[in-house]
Amino acid sequence: MSNTEQFTVLRPDFEQALRDFVLAMPVARFLGFHFAQISPGYVETVQPYRMELGHQDGHFQGSVIGAIADFAGAPAAFTLLAPGWAVATVDFTVKIVAPARGDRLIARGRVVRPGGMLTVSSVNVYAGLEANETLCACAFVTTRNLAPSKDSRPIP
Repeated sequence: MSNTEQFTVLRPDFEQALRDFVLAMPVARFLGFHFAQISPGYVETVQPYRMELGHQDGHFQGSVIGAIADFAGAPAAFTLLAPGWAVATVDFTVKIVAPARGDRLIARGRVVRPGGMLTVSSVNVYAGLEANETLCACAFVTTRNLAPSKDSRPIP
């Protein structure tokens, strides 16, 4: 499922730029998620289950649910930025509505309100078990849009 709202694309290479930006983060590499879908204002992130991410047998721990929500909502905002711009999460709220038991989490983030300074995204997180998905959390992610700076250096 993709975002039905039409957004203006300011960065033609937004998909590759997003992958480069997010997957350079050590925490993203540790978690081991991947992007299943990327389109303007929409990102679907999939987190496979691993024992070190669990709370109980086959259940994802709550902070992992929050992390995957953030890694869908903030990247959805990133897709709408001009070249050189970046995002940083300034706030997110997660409501867990069911146990997250499964072999993966699927987080679907959609931009609700793009802005010059702040962008708000809505995220639904599902626990996937084989072909079934169960809604396990809902989140709002607010990001600060960061303009390029002459003084900024690439993150190693």
